[in-house]
Amino acid sequence: MNARNSQRVFLVDGARTPFIKARSGPGPFTPVDLAVQCGRPLLARQSFDRTAFDLVILGCVNVIADEMNPARVAALRLGLGEAMVAFTMQINCGSGMQSIDTAYRYIRDGSHQMILAGGAEALSHAPLVLRQSAVEWFGRMNAAKGPLDQAKAMTGIRPEFFKPVIGLERGLTDPITELNMGQTAEVLAHRFGISRETADTYAMQSHHRLAAAQKEGRLADEVMPAIDRDGTVYDHDDGVRPDSDMAGLAKLKPVFEKPYGKVTAGNSSQITDGASWCILASEQAVEAHGLEPLAEIKDSEWAALDPSIMGLGPVLSATPIAQRHGLSVEDVDLWELNEAFAAQVLSCLAAWGDDDFCREVLGYDAAFGRIDRDRLNIDGGAISLGHPVGTSGNRIVLHLANAMKERGAKRGIATECIGGGLGGAMLLEAVQ
Repeated sequence: MNARNSQRVFLVDGARTPFIKARSGPGPFTPVDLAVQCGRPLLARQSFDRTAFDLVILGCVNVIADEMNPARVAALRLGLGEAMVAFTMQINCGSGMQSIDTAYRYIRDGSHQMILAGGAEALSHAPLVLRQSAVEWFGRMNAAKGPLDQAKAMTGIRPEFFKPVIGLERGLTDPITELNMGQTAEVLAHRFGISRETADTYAMQSHHRLAAAQKEGRLADEVMPAIDRDGTVYDHDDGVRPDSDMAGLAKLKPVFEKPYGKVTAGNSSQITDGASWCILASEQAVEAHGLEPLAEIKDSEWAALDPSIMGLGPVLSATPIAQRHGLSVEDVDLWELNEAFAAQVLSCLAAWGDDDFCREVLGYDAAFGRIDRDRLNIDGGAISLGHPVGTSGNRIVLHLANAMKERGAKRGIATECIGGGLGGAMLLEAVQ
């Protein structure tokens, strides 16, 4: 669509659940439960009727069997009406951001006026699956006709058939390179010389920043308490460790590349359950309903690269936005870069600060520049609060908008790496 005819798109409000760390067994909420828990208070504080939405989009990666098309299930449970169209997005870690981006493009191009876009993920509900050999055996048993065939099939049973495979572990392994996500972070740590101490320092800072944000009430309008069926209240991101220190982090052993790897459980994102919603509206809808936007969405970009270095996705997706808008590193007041792994975040920063990389890969004459750590993930990130895969991209956009408004920032970029060798980024600006 011609840019002169495109509509302005605003992020007018949003909310999320606390991110609940996965522990032993399934957590108290399914993906739709989580979406409803933060969706209800978000909708309750709006001045417009729920039927004002044109569409509901929800990112979700690990869809459970009882909630096929969770976007539609959530829309109905939220009381948006039987006539509300709703669909679910799946682009791994980018699913929650893709829901916003799809909404942004629909509104920008004039086909929609207001969309509810979110992400929901309950990683603690990721299934245990049977190994392929066990599936084949059960198939033979099911096809057996009569006692004799069944007895013959029974002779093929093996003890390992009853040891399930952790579905999440397989889901976090790239099927092309056969590297799990932690190993791709190790590849980057080696390429950019990220030390274990540097990664641990970054992780410690993430916990301290989130703890400070919680203590000072900076997340009060963003995080909605969730209440389970037993009446237990979840009111904060419970994976945070306010007392995190270097001595404790140093005791943890490498998980993926023993014994000398840089990636540990302490400097990686946490396996977590959580949901987030953002309300996007056109300028016409903002005026019609008297809304006060948090920020304006100005641009977005998706990029693809070798899956073995998927952690550089933020560099390849955020840089084209900066180039299109003539932005230097100093022109971006705040950055939200999803903390899949400390080594991965630090590698992105190193890539932007590397003359050769920026010349050969990004097309600059010299380095883009080093992002000031005081502008990056200022209230912590996935290392301290967790990474519910289909939700995180939505959360970082929402939090960026909130942080910009609170600090009077003019411009911000939210970006993330995505399993499979992808990256996504969005540019927000203060409302003029």
